[in-house]
Amino acid sequence: MGNLSKDHFVIILLGIIFYLPFLGGVHLFDWDEINFAEAAREMIVSGDYFHVQIDYLPFWEKPPLFIWMQVLAMKLFGVNEFAARFPNAICGIVTLLFLFSIGKKLHGRSFGWIWVLTYLGSILPHLYFRSGIIDPWFNLLIFSSLYYLILTFSKQENSGQVKSFYKNNKPLFLGGALLGLAVLTKGPAAILLVGLTGFVYWISVKFKMYFTIPQVLIYGFSAILVTALWFGVEWIMNGSWFIREFTTYQIRLFRTQDAGHGGFPGYHFVVLLLGCFPASIFAIPALWKSPLQSDSSTEKWQIDFRKWMVILFWVVLILFSIVQSKIVHYSSLCYFPLTYLSATYLFSISQNEKKLNSKIVISLLCFGALISTIFIAVPFLGENIEILKPLFAKDLFAMGNLEAEVSWSTWDIIPGLFLLFTTLTSVFIFWKKGFGKNYSFRKSIVIIFAGGAIFITLSLIFFITKIEGYSQNAAIEFYKSLEGKNVYVKNVGFKSYATLFYTKKPNGLRSENRSYKWLTQGEIDREVYFVTKVNNDGGLRKYPDIEEIGRKNGFVFFKREP
Repeated sequence: MGNLSKDHFVIILLGIIFYLPFLGGVHLFDWDEINFAEAAREMIVSGDYFHVQIDYLPFWEKPPLFIWMQVLAMKLFGVNEFAARFPNAICGIVTLLFLFSIGKKLHGRSFGWIWVLTYLGSILPHLYFRSGIIDPWFNLLIFSSLYYLILTFSKQENSGQVKSFYKNNKPLFLGGALLGLAVLTKGPAAILLVGLTGFVYWISVKFKMYFTIPQVLIYGFSAILVTALWFGVEWIMNGSWFIREFTTYQIRLFRTQDAGHGGFPGYHFVVLLLGCFPASIFAIPALWKSPLQSDSSTEKWQIDFRKWMVILFWVVLILFSIVQSKIVHYSSLCYFPLTYLSATYLFSISQNEKKLNSKIVISLLCFGALISTIFIAVPFLGENIEILKPLFAKDLFAMGNLEAEVSWSTWDIIPGLFLLFTTLTSVFIFWKKGFGKNYSFRKSIVIIFAGGAIFITLSLIFFITKIEGYSQNAAIEFYKSLEGKNVYVKNVGFKSYATLFYTKKPNGLRSENRSYKWLTQGEIDREVYFVTKVNNDGGLRKYPDIEEIGRKNGFVFFKREP
Protein backbone atom coordinates (compact mmCIF):
# COMPACT_ATOMS: atom_id res chain seq x y z
CA MET A 1 0.00 0.00 0.00
CA GLY A 2 1.48 3.33 -1.11
CA ASN A 3 1.60 6.52 0.89
CA LEU A 4 -1.50 7.91 -0.80
CA SER A 5 -3.53 4.82 0.06
CA LYS A 6 -2.40 5.06 3.69
CA ASP A 7 -3.38 8.71 3.73
CA HIS A 8 -6.81 7.90 2.32
CA PHE A 9 -7.30 5.19 4.90
CA VAL A 10 -6.40 7.53 7.76
CA ILE A 11 -8.68 10.28 6.44
CA ILE A 12 -11.59 7.88 6.11
CA LEU A 13 -10.94 6.63 9.63
CA LEU A 14 -10.90 10.21 10.95
CA GLY A 15 -14.18 10.90 9.19
CA ILE A 16 -15.79 7.80 10.69
CA ILE A 17 -14.52 8.68 14.17
CA PHE A 18 -15.57 12.32 14.11
CA TYR A 19 -18.65 12.45 11.87
CA LEU A 20 -20.63 9.26 12.50
CA PRO A 21 -20.93 8.89 16.30
CA PHE A 22 -23.91 10.56 18.05
CA LEU A 23 -25.64 11.50 14.77
CA GLY A 24 -28.93 10.31 16.19
CA GLY A 25 -28.28 11.45 19.75
CA VAL A 26 -30.63 14.44 19.62
CA HIS A 27 -33.87 15.30 17.84
CA LEU A 28 -33.72 17.05 14.48
CA PHE A 29 -33.88 20.82 14.74
CA ASP A 30 -36.51 23.05 13.15
CA TRP A 31 -36.68 24.26 10.50
CA ASP A 32 -34.23 22.95 7.96
CA GLU A 33 -33.24 19.60 9.44
CA ILE A 34 -36.82 18.50 10.06
CA ASN A 35 -38.03 20.03 6.81
CA PHE A 36 -35.77 17.89 4.61
CA ALA A 37 -36.19 14.75 6.72
CA GLU A 38 -39.97 15.11 6.52
CA ALA A 39 -39.80 15.47 2.74
CA ALA A 40 -37.84 12.21 2.61
CA ARG A 41 -40.30 10.48 4.97
CA GLU A 42 -43.26 11.60 2.83
CA MET A 43 -41.56 10.27 -0.29
CA ILE A 44 -41.41 6.86 1.35
CA VAL A 45 -44.98 7.02 2.70
CA SER A 46 -46.54 8.31 -0.52
CA GLY A 47 -44.41 6.23 -2.88
CA ASP A 48 -43.88 9.35 -5.02
CA TYR A 49 -40.11 9.55 -5.32
CA PHE A 50 -40.10 12.12 -8.11
CA HIS A 51 -41.72 15.05 -6.32
CA VAL A 52 -40.76 16.82 -3.12
CA GLN A 53 -43.72 17.21 -0.77
CA ILE A 54 -44.37 18.73 2.64
CA ASP A 55 -47.64 17.85 4.37
CA TYR A 56 -48.30 15.84 1.19
CA LEU A 57 -48.51 19.03 -0.88
CA PRO A 58 -46.00 20.12 -3.57
CA PHE A 59 -42.94 21.75 -2.04
CA TRP A 60 -41.22 23.93 -4.62
CA GLU A 61 -38.49 25.37 -2.42
CA LYS A 62 -35.95 22.58 -3.01
CA PRO A 63 -35.08 20.06 -5.77
CA PRO A 64 -34.95 16.37 -4.83
CA LEU A 65 -31.31 15.19 -4.92
CA PHE A 66 -30.50 15.60 -1.22
CA ILE A 67 -33.95 14.26 -0.30
CA TRP A 68 -33.18 11.14 -2.36
CA MET A 69 -29.98 10.67 -0.35
CA GLN A 70 -31.99 10.81 2.86
CA VAL A 71 -34.54 8.37 1.46
CA LEU A 72 -31.77 5.86 0.78
CA ALA A 73 -30.41 6.35 4.30
CA MET A 74 -33.90 5.87 5.76
CA LYS A 75 -34.32 2.68 3.76
CA LEU A 76 -31.10 1.44 5.38
CA PHE A 77 -31.44 2.76 8.94
CA GLY A 78 -35.12 3.55 9.35
CA VAL A 79 -36.92 6.88 9.58
CA ASN A 80 -34.89 8.54 12.32
CA GLU A 81 -32.37 11.25 13.12
CA PHE A 82 -29.32 9.13 12.30
CA ALA A 83 -30.60 8.42 8.80
CA ALA A 84 -31.48 12.07 8.18
CA ARG A 85 -27.93 13.17 9.03
CA PHE A 86 -26.05 10.21 7.58
CA PRO A 87 -25.67 11.68 4.02
CA ASN A 88 -23.75 14.64 5.40
CA ALA A 89 -21.43 12.42 7.43
CA ILE A 90 -20.56 10.71 4.14
CA CYS A 91 -20.17 14.14 2.55
CA GLY A 92 -17.68 15.03 5.28
CA ILE A 93 -15.50 12.04 4.50
CA VAL A 94 -15.68 12.70 0.73
CA THR A 95 -14.85 16.38 1.31
CA LEU A 96 -11.73 15.61 3.35
CA LEU A 97 -10.52 13.14 0.73
CA PHE A 98 -11.13 15.68 -2.04
CA LEU A 99 -9.29 18.44 -0.19
CA PHE A 100 -6.32 16.17 0.42
CA SER A 101 -6.21 15.25 -3.27
CA ILE A 102 -6.30 18.89 -4.38
CA GLY A 103 -3.84 19.99 -1.72
CA LYS A 104 -1.36 17.28 -2.65
CA LYS A 105 -1.50 18.31 -6.32
CA LEU A 106 -1.02 21.95 -5.38
CA HIS A 107 1.88 21.85 -2.93
CA GLY A 108 2.49 18.28 -1.85
CA ARG A 109 1.36 15.82 0.80
CA SER A 110 2.07 18.06 3.80
CA PHE A 111 -0.09 20.84 2.43
CA GLY A 112 -2.88 18.36 1.72
CA TRP A 113 -2.85 17.24 5.33
CA ILE A 114 -2.81 20.80 6.68
CA TRP A 115 -5.87 21.64 4.56
CA VAL A 116 -7.65 18.53 5.82
CA LEU A 117 -6.88 19.44 9.43
CA THR A 118 -8.02 23.06 9.05
CA TYR A 119 -11.38 21.86 7.74
CA LEU A 120 -11.77 19.04 10.25
CA GLY A 121 -10.85 21.18 13.25
CA SER A 122 -12.79 24.40 12.59
CA ILE A 123 -16.14 24.79 14.31
CA LEU A 124 -18.80 25.30 11.62
CA PRO A 125 -17.07 23.38 8.80
CA HIS A 126 -16.92 20.38 11.15
CA LEU A 127 -20.37 20.85 12.66
CA TYR A 128 -22.21 20.96 9.32
CA PHE A 129 -21.22 17.38 8.52
CA ARG A 130 -23.10 16.32 11.65
CA SER A 131 -26.28 18.03 10.50
CA GLY A 132 -29.21 17.14 8.28
CA ILE A 133 -29.19 20.27 6.10
CA ILE A 134 -28.57 20.46 2.36
CA ASP A 135 -25.61 22.83 2.25
CA PRO A 136 -22.65 20.44 2.79
CA TRP A 137 -23.41 18.51 -0.41
CA PHE A 138 -24.45 21.68 -2.26
CA ASN A 139 -21.17 23.41 -1.40
CA LEU A 140 -19.02 20.39 -2.23
CA LEU A 141 -20.63 20.02 -5.67
CA ILE A 142 -20.17 23.73 -6.44
CA PHE A 143 -16.57 23.75 -5.26
CA SER A 144 -15.63 20.59 -7.15
CA SER A 145 -17.27 21.95 -10.31
CA LEU A 146 -15.30 25.15 -9.97
CA TYR A 147 -12.11 23.17 -9.35
CA TYR A 148 -12.38 21.42 -12.72
CA LEU A 149 -12.91 24.79 -14.39
CA ILE A 150 -9.74 26.06 -12.74
CA LEU A 151 -7.80 23.04 -13.98
CA THR A 152 -9.04 23.64 -17.50
CA PHE A 153 -8.77 27.41 -17.72
CA SER A 154 -5.54 28.13 -15.89
CA LYS A 155 -4.18 31.55 -16.90
CA GLN A 156 -1.34 31.43 -19.40
CA GLU A 157 1.33 33.86 -20.53
CA ASN A 158 -0.29 34.46 -23.90
CA SER A 159 -3.88 35.49 -24.37
CA GLY A 160 -6.01 32.90 -26.12
CA GLN A 161 -3.96 29.89 -25.11
CA VAL A 162 -5.75 27.33 -22.99
CA LYS A 163 -3.97 24.89 -20.75
CA SER A 164 -5.91 21.74 -19.99
CA PHE A 165 -4.69 19.64 -17.09
CA TYR A 166 -5.82 16.67 -19.12
CA LYS A 167 -5.41 15.98 -22.82
CA ASN A 168 -9.14 16.07 -23.52
CA ASN A 169 -12.29 17.76 -22.27
CA LYS A 170 -13.17 15.29 -19.52
CA PRO A 171 -12.71 17.93 -16.77
CA LEU A 172 -15.24 20.16 -18.53
CA PHE A 173 -17.83 17.41 -18.82
CA LEU A 174 -17.24 16.44 -15.21
CA GLY A 175 -17.32 20.03 -13.95
CA GLY A 176 -20.55 20.73 -15.80
CA ALA A 177 -22.14 17.54 -14.51
CA LEU A 178 -21.19 18.48 -10.93
CA LEU A 179 -22.72 21.93 -11.43
CA GLY A 180 -25.90 20.25 -12.68
CA LEU A 181 -25.96 18.04 -9.58
CA ALA A 182 -25.55 21.15 -7.42
CA VAL A 183 -28.63 22.66 -9.08
CA LEU A 184 -30.54 19.44 -8.39
CA THR A 185 -29.41 19.66 -4.77
CA LYS A 186 -30.54 23.17 -3.88
CA GLY A 187 -31.32 25.19 -6.96
CA PRO A 188 -30.02 27.70 -9.52
CA ALA A 189 -28.02 29.63 -6.89
CA ALA A 190 -25.22 27.21 -7.85
CA ILE A 191 -25.10 28.65 -11.38
CA LEU A 192 -25.14 32.19 -9.99
CA LEU A 193 -22.24 31.50 -7.63
CA VAL A 194 -20.06 29.80 -10.24
CA GLY A 195 -20.98 32.37 -12.88
CA LEU A 196 -20.21 35.36 -10.65
CA THR A 197 -16.92 33.86 -9.54
CA GLY A 198 -15.90 33.18 -13.14
CA PHE A 199 -16.97 36.65 -14.25
CA VAL A 200 -15.00 38.41 -11.50
CA TYR A 201 -11.96 36.30 -12.40
CA TRP A 202 -12.40 37.33 -16.05
CA ILE A 203 -12.45 40.98 -14.96
CA SER A 204 -9.28 40.40 -12.92
CA VAL A 205 -7.40 39.24 -16.03
CA LYS A 206 -8.70 42.23 -18.03
CA PHE A 207 -11.15 40.18 -20.11
CA LYS A 208 -8.44 38.09 -21.77
CA MET A 209 -9.80 34.92 -23.36
CA TYR A 210 -8.14 32.06 -21.54
CA PHE A 211 -10.89 29.78 -22.80
CA THR A 212 -12.71 29.02 -26.03
CA ILE A 213 -16.43 29.25 -26.75
CA PRO A 214 -16.69 25.49 -27.50
CA GLN A 215 -15.22 24.74 -24.07
CA VAL A 216 -17.81 26.98 -22.38
CA LEU A 217 -20.52 25.21 -24.38
CA ILE A 218 -19.24 21.79 -23.31
CA TYR A 219 -19.36 22.83 -19.65
CA GLY A 220 -22.81 24.41 -20.00
CA PHE A 221 -24.25 21.53 -22.03
CA SER A 222 -23.10 19.02 -19.45
CA ALA A 223 -24.71 21.05 -16.64
CA ILE A 224 -27.99 21.46 -18.54
CA LEU A 225 -28.10 17.78 -19.43
CA VAL A 226 -27.79 16.68 -15.79
CA THR A 227 -30.25 19.31 -14.58
CA ALA A 228 -32.77 18.25 -17.23
CA LEU A 229 -32.83 14.73 -15.79
CA TRP A 230 -35.28 16.11 -13.24
CA PHE A 231 -36.37 19.64 -14.22
CA GLY A 232 -36.85 18.66 -17.85
CA VAL A 233 -38.80 15.52 -17.06
CA GLU A 234 -40.95 17.48 -14.57
CA TRP A 235 -41.75 20.04 -17.26
CA ILE A 236 -42.69 17.34 -19.77
CA MET A 237 -44.83 15.40 -17.29
CA ASN A 238 -46.60 18.23 -15.48
CA GLY A 239 -46.07 21.43 -17.45
CA SER A 240 -44.38 24.60 -16.28
CA TRP A 241 -46.35 25.26 -13.05
CA PHE A 242 -43.88 23.70 -10.64
CA ILE A 243 -40.86 25.25 -12.38
CA ARG A 244 -42.49 28.71 -12.25
CA GLU A 245 -43.26 28.39 -8.53
CA PHE A 246 -39.75 27.12 -7.83
CA THR A 247 -38.15 30.02 -9.72
CA THR A 248 -40.42 32.60 -8.06
CA TYR A 249 -39.44 31.30 -4.64
CA GLN A 250 -35.71 31.44 -5.44
CA ILE A 251 -36.02 35.08 -6.55
CA ARG A 252 -38.05 36.01 -3.46
CA LEU A 253 -35.43 34.39 -1.25
CA PHE A 254 -32.78 36.77 -2.54
CA ARG A 255 -34.96 39.88 -2.32
CA THR A 256 -36.75 39.49 1.01
CA GLN A 257 -36.13 38.26 4.52
CA ASP A 258 -37.17 34.63 4.71
CA ALA A 259 -39.08 33.65 7.82
CA GLY A 260 -37.87 36.70 9.70
CA HIS A 261 -34.19 35.77 9.31
CA GLY A 262 -32.92 39.32 9.05
CA GLY A 263 -29.61 40.67 10.21
CA PHE A 264 -27.09 43.50 9.99
CA PRO A 265 -24.86 43.86 6.89
CA GLY A 266 -21.77 42.46 8.64
CA TYR A 267 -23.60 39.36 9.86
CA HIS A 268 -21.67 36.86 7.74
CA PHE A 269 -18.30 38.48 8.53
CA VAL A 270 -18.92 37.75 12.21
CA VAL A 271 -20.24 34.26 11.48
CA LEU A 272 -17.12 33.32 9.52
CA LEU A 273 -14.70 34.92 11.99
CA LEU A 274 -16.12 33.16 15.05
CA GLY A 275 -17.73 30.14 13.41
CA CYS A 276 -14.63 29.10 11.47
CA PHE A 277 -12.23 29.45 14.39
CA PRO A 278 -9.34 28.66 14.41
CA ALA A 279 -8.92 28.56 10.60
CA SER A 280 -10.36 32.07 10.24
CA ILE A 281 -7.51 33.57 12.30
CA PHE A 282 -4.81 32.15 10.03
CA ALA A 283 -6.74 32.98 6.85
CA ILE A 284 -6.85 36.74 7.50
CA PRO A 285 -3.26 37.59 6.43
CA ALA A 286 -3.49 35.21 3.45
CA LEU A 287 -6.52 37.07 2.09
CA TRP A 288 -4.45 40.08 1.09
CA LYS A 289 -1.17 38.56 -0.03
CA SER A 290 -0.05 35.03 -0.82
CA PRO A 291 2.19 33.71 1.95
CA LEU A 292 3.70 31.15 -0.45
CA GLN A 293 6.85 32.06 -2.32
CA SER A 294 6.83 31.58 -6.08
CA ASP A 295 9.83 30.45 -8.09
CA SER A 296 10.57 28.96 -11.47
CA SER A 297 9.14 25.61 -10.41
CA THR A 298 5.77 27.10 -9.43
CA GLU A 299 3.19 26.36 -12.10
CA LYS A 300 0.76 29.00 -13.28
CA TRP A 301 -2.28 27.04 -12.16
CA GLN A 302 -0.95 26.99 -8.59
CA ILE A 303 -0.70 30.76 -8.55
CA ASP A 304 -4.06 31.03 -10.29
CA PHE A 305 -5.76 28.72 -7.81
CA ARG A 306 -5.22 31.18 -4.98
CA LYS A 307 -6.73 33.99 -7.05
CA TRP A 308 -9.81 31.86 -7.69
CA MET A 309 -10.13 31.07 -3.98
CA VAL A 310 -9.89 34.71 -2.94
CA ILE A 311 -12.47 35.66 -5.55
CA LEU A 312 -14.79 32.83 -4.48
CA PHE A 313 -14.52 33.93 -0.86
CA TRP A 314 -15.43 37.56 -1.55
CA VAL A 315 -18.15 36.75 -4.08
CA VAL A 316 -19.97 34.48 -1.61
CA LEU A 317 -19.44 36.80 1.35
CA ILE A 318 -20.55 39.97 -0.43
CA LEU A 319 -23.46 38.31 -2.24
CA PHE A 320 -25.01 36.90 0.92
CA SER A 321 -24.31 40.10 2.82
CA ILE A 322 -26.51 41.82 0.22
CA VAL A 323 -29.22 39.14 0.36
CA GLN A 324 -31.93 40.18 2.83
CA SER A 325 -32.22 36.78 4.54
CA LYS A 326 -29.37 36.27 7.01
CA ILE A 327 -28.97 32.59 7.90
CA VAL A 328 -25.71 31.07 9.17
CA HIS A 329 -25.28 28.47 6.44
CA TYR A 330 -25.79 30.91 3.54
CA SER A 331 -22.08 31.81 3.63
CA SER A 332 -20.93 28.21 4.18
CA LEU A 333 -19.40 27.94 0.68
CA CYS A 334 -16.74 30.32 2.07
CA TYR A 335 -15.43 27.45 4.21
CA PHE A 336 -13.49 26.03 1.23
CA PRO A 337 -11.48 29.14 0.28
CA LEU A 338 -11.17 30.21 3.92
CA THR A 339 -9.60 26.92 5.02
CA TYR A 340 -7.41 26.88 1.89
CA LEU A 341 -6.06 30.34 2.71
CA SER A 342 -5.51 29.28 6.30
CA ALA A 343 -3.60 26.23 5.08
CA THR A 344 -1.37 28.34 2.82
CA TYR A 345 -0.38 30.57 5.72
CA LEU A 346 0.40 27.66 8.03
CA PHE A 347 2.20 25.73 5.28
CA SER A 348 4.42 28.69 4.41
CA ILE A 349 5.54 28.95 8.04
CA SER A 350 6.09 25.20 8.33
CA GLN A 351 8.34 25.41 5.26
CA ASN A 352 10.25 28.36 6.79
CA GLU A 353 9.08 30.59 3.93
CA LYS A 354 7.42 33.07 6.26
CA LYS A 355 7.80 34.21 9.84
CA LEU A 356 4.82 33.89 12.16
CA ASN A 357 3.03 37.18 12.78
CA SER A 358 2.72 37.87 16.50
CA LYS A 359 -0.64 39.59 15.92
CA ILE A 360 -2.02 36.30 14.60
CA VAL A 361 -0.83 34.45 17.70
CA ILE A 362 -2.40 37.08 19.96
CA SER A 363 -5.66 36.92 17.96
CA LEU A 364 -5.66 33.13 18.24
CA LEU A 365 -5.25 33.42 22.01
CA CYS A 366 -7.94 36.09 22.39
CA PHE A 367 -10.60 34.36 20.30
CA GLY A 368 -9.77 30.95 21.75
CA ALA A 369 -10.09 32.37 25.24
CA LEU A 370 -13.36 34.10 24.32
CA ILE A 371 -14.98 30.93 22.97
CA SER A 372 -13.60 28.87 25.86
CA THR A 373 -15.02 31.35 28.36
CA ILE A 374 -18.45 31.10 26.76
CA PHE A 375 -18.42 27.31 26.99
CA ILE A 376 -17.21 27.44 30.57
CA ALA A 377 -19.81 30.06 31.51
CA VAL A 378 -22.81 28.25 30.01
CA PRO A 379 -22.84 25.40 32.59
CA PHE A 380 -22.48 27.97 35.38
CA LEU A 381 -25.44 29.93 34.02
CA GLY A 382 -27.37 26.67 33.56
CA GLU A 383 -26.92 25.87 37.24
CA ASN A 384 -27.87 29.44 38.18
CA ILE A 385 -30.64 30.08 35.66
CA GLU A 386 -32.18 32.78 37.85
CA ILE A 387 -29.36 35.08 36.72
CA LEU A 388 -30.72 35.02 33.14
CA LYS A 389 -34.41 35.47 33.87
CA PRO A 390 -34.35 39.27 34.36
CA LEU A 391 -32.90 39.58 30.85
CA PHE A 392 -35.98 37.90 29.34
CA ALA A 393 -38.63 39.25 31.69
CA LYS A 394 -40.64 40.76 28.82
CA ASP A 395 -40.55 37.57 26.70
CA LEU A 396 -43.02 35.08 28.15
CA PHE A 397 -41.95 32.29 25.79
CA ALA A 398 -38.26 32.69 26.65
CA MET A 399 -39.16 32.72 30.34
CA GLY A 400 -41.05 29.48 29.79
CA ASN A 401 -38.02 27.98 28.04
CA LEU A 402 -35.87 28.79 31.05
CA GLU A 403 -38.25 26.82 33.28
CA ALA A 404 -37.10 23.59 31.60
CA GLU A 405 -35.71 20.96 33.95
CA VAL A 406 -32.21 20.67 32.56
CA SER A 407 -29.51 19.09 34.70
CA TRP A 408 -26.11 20.80 34.60
CA SER A 409 -22.99 19.79 36.48
CA THR A 410 -19.41 20.91 36.99
CA TRP A 411 -18.31 18.26 34.47
CA ASP A 412 -19.99 20.26 31.71
CA ILE A 413 -17.12 22.75 31.69
CA ILE A 414 -14.88 20.05 30.16
CA PRO A 415 -15.33 21.19 26.50
CA GLY A 416 -14.47 24.78 27.38
CA LEU A 417 -11.46 23.77 29.45
CA PHE A 418 -10.26 21.45 26.70
CA LEU A 419 -10.42 24.21 24.09
CA LEU A 420 -8.61 26.58 26.42
CA PHE A 421 -5.87 24.01 27.05
CA THR A 422 -5.32 23.25 23.34
CA THR A 423 -5.35 26.96 22.51
CA LEU A 424 -2.78 27.80 25.18
CA THR A 425 -0.57 24.85 24.21
CA SER A 426 -0.59 25.68 20.50
CA VAL A 427 -0.12 29.41 21.19
CA PHE A 428 2.93 28.61 23.31
CA ILE A 429 4.47 26.57 20.48
CA PHE A 430 3.45 29.11 17.81
CA TRP A 431 4.99 31.90 19.86
CA LYS A 432 8.26 30.06 20.33
CA LYS A 433 8.35 29.35 16.61
CA GLY A 434 7.95 33.06 15.98
CA PHE A 435 11.09 33.73 18.00
CA GLY A 436 13.04 31.08 16.10
CA LYS A 437 13.24 28.49 18.87
CA ASN A 438 13.55 24.82 18.04
CA TYR A 439 9.95 23.68 18.50
CA SER A 440 7.83 21.46 16.29
CA PHE A 441 5.58 23.86 14.44
CA ARG A 442 3.70 21.11 12.60
CA LYS A 443 2.91 19.49 15.93
CA SER A 444 1.27 22.73 17.04
CA ILE A 445 -0.93 22.69 13.93
CA VAL A 446 -2.09 19.19 14.81
CA ILE A 447 -2.76 20.26 18.42
CA ILE A 448 -4.92 23.28 17.56
CA PHE A 449 -7.01 21.62 14.83
CA ALA A 450 -7.27 18.08 16.20
CA GLY A 451 -8.08 19.74 19.50
CA GLY A 452 -10.76 21.76 17.72
CA ALA A 453 -12.37 18.60 16.31
CA ILE A 454 -12.35 16.97 19.76
CA PHE A 455 -13.74 20.17 21.33
CA ILE A 456 -16.68 20.16 18.90
CA THR A 457 -17.38 16.50 19.64
CA LEU A 458 -17.24 17.10 23.40
CA SER A 459 -19.53 20.12 23.06
CA LEU A 460 -22.12 18.05 21.21
CA ILE A 461 -21.97 15.33 23.86
CA PHE A 462 -22.18 17.71 26.83
CA PHE A 463 -24.33 20.54 25.47
CA ILE A 464 -26.64 19.69 22.58
CA THR A 465 -29.34 17.78 24.48
CA LYS A 466 -29.34 20.45 27.18
CA ILE A 467 -29.73 23.26 24.65
CA GLU A 468 -32.60 21.38 23.03
CA GLY A 469 -34.14 20.95 26.47
CA TYR A 470 -34.60 24.71 26.65
CA SER A 471 -35.80 25.14 23.06
CA GLN A 472 -37.92 22.54 21.31
CA ASN A 473 -37.82 19.34 23.37
CA ALA A 474 -41.13 19.88 25.19
CA ALA A 475 -43.04 20.28 21.92
CA ILE A 476 -41.30 17.36 20.21
CA GLU A 477 -41.98 15.00 23.11
CA PHE A 478 -45.65 16.01 22.90
CA TYR A 479 -45.71 15.30 19.15
CA LYS A 480 -44.06 11.92 19.69
CA SER A 481 -46.71 10.99 22.27
CA LEU A 482 -49.31 11.30 19.48
CA GLU A 483 -47.41 9.20 16.93
CA GLY A 484 -49.63 6.62 15.28
CA LYS A 485 -52.82 7.89 16.94
CA ASN A 486 -55.99 8.69 15.00
CA VAL A 487 -55.85 12.44 15.66
CA TYR A 488 -55.16 15.78 14.04
CA VAL A 489 -52.29 17.97 15.29
CA LYS A 490 -52.00 21.67 14.50
CA ASN A 491 -49.48 24.35 15.44
CA VAL A 492 -51.04 27.74 16.08
CA GLY A 493 -49.07 30.98 16.05
CA PHE A 494 -45.78 29.48 14.91
CA LYS A 495 -44.39 27.33 12.11
CA SER A 496 -42.83 23.93 12.65
CA TYR A 497 -42.17 20.81 10.59
CA ALA A 498 -41.73 18.76 13.76
CA THR A 499 -45.52 18.32 13.91
CA LEU A 500 -45.38 16.27 10.71
CA PHE A 501 -42.18 14.31 11.29
CA TYR A 502 -42.57 13.36 14.94
CA THR A 503 -46.27 12.47 14.78
CA LYS A 504 -45.47 10.50 11.60
CA LYS A 505 -48.48 12.13 9.95
CA PRO A 506 -50.09 9.64 7.53
CA ASN A 507 -51.08 10.30 3.94
CA GLY A 508 -54.69 10.46 2.82
CA LEU A 509 -56.24 12.52 5.64
CA ARG A 510 -59.13 14.84 4.88
CA SER A 511 -57.92 17.97 3.12
CA GLU A 512 -59.70 20.09 5.74
CA ASN A 513 -57.13 18.99 8.33
CA ARG A 514 -54.90 21.87 7.24
CA SER A 515 -57.64 24.47 7.88
CA TYR A 516 -57.54 26.32 11.20
CA LYS A 517 -61.20 27.29 10.84
CA TRP A 518 -62.37 23.71 10.26
CA LEU A 519 -60.25 22.31 13.10
CA THR A 520 -61.57 24.91 15.56
CA GLN A 521 -65.20 25.20 14.38
CA GLY A 522 -65.97 22.46 11.86
CA GLU A 523 -67.50 19.00 12.19
CA ILE A 524 -64.30 17.17 13.01
CA ASP A 525 -64.17 13.37 12.86
CA ARG A 526 -61.42 12.80 15.44
CA GLU A 527 -59.63 14.52 18.31
CA VAL A 528 -57.65 17.65 17.49
CA TYR A 529 -54.57 18.73 19.43
CA PHE A 530 -53.27 22.28 19.19
CA VAL A 531 -49.78 23.43 20.14
CA THR A 532 -49.15 27.11 20.83
CA LYS A 533 -46.63 29.28 22.59
CA VAL A 534 -47.44 30.87 25.91
CA ASN A 535 -47.28 34.37 24.40
CA ASN A 536 -49.67 33.59 21.53
CA ASP A 537 -52.58 31.14 21.84
CA GLY A 538 -54.00 32.09 18.46
CA GLY A 539 -57.41 32.87 19.94
CA LEU A 540 -58.09 29.25 20.90
CA ARG A 541 -59.49 30.18 24.30
CA LYS A 542 -62.55 31.82 22.79
CA TYR A 543 -63.86 28.43 21.64
CA PRO A 544 -65.76 26.74 24.49
CA ASP A 545 -65.11 23.19 23.28
CA ILE A 546 -61.33 23.66 23.15
CA GLU A 547 -59.61 23.14 26.48
CA GLU A 548 -56.06 23.53 27.69
CA ILE A 549 -54.61 20.15 28.66
CA GLY A 550 -51.14 21.19 29.70
CA ARG A 551 -48.16 23.47 29.28
CA LYS A 552 -44.44 22.98 29.46
CA ASN A 553 -41.36 25.13 28.90
CA GLY A 554 -43.24 27.91 27.10
CA PHE A 555 -45.47 25.64 25.02
CA VAL A 556 -49.22 25.29 25.69
CA PHE A 557 -51.25 22.27 24.56
CA PHE A 558 -54.98 22.28 23.77
CA LYS A 559 -57.49 19.60 22.82
CA ARG A 560 -60.84 19.54 21.02
CA GLU A 561 -63.08 16.49 21.10
CA PRO A 562 -65.10 15.50 18.00
